[in-house]
Amino acid sequence: MSSLVKCPHCGLRPREEFTIRGEVATPRPTAGADETVWFDHVYLRDNPRGEHREYWHHSGGCRRWLVLTRNTLTHETSDVVDASTLNLGGAQ
Repeated sequence: MSSLVKCPHCGLRPREEFTIRGEVATPRPTAGADETVWFDHVYLRDNPRGEHREYWHHSGGCRRWLVLTRNTLTHETSDVVDASTLNLGGAQ
């Protein structure tokens, strides 16, 4: 049986309906940023243990962007919200 994610629009859905798109807390570098800054932004990521916020796309359902708070050790989700309702400093 698959893990379930509680979509705020569709209710409990299988995790396979979603696509993970990356961590929320990574602000995009400015357009004139040095090449090494862009390299770090694209390729170097933290691998946190515990709770972590990520962008997920409900590609097999309502097609909305969501922000999930997920425990990277247990893979359990503790919070799921529509990304459009959050003020994330333009990182949406």
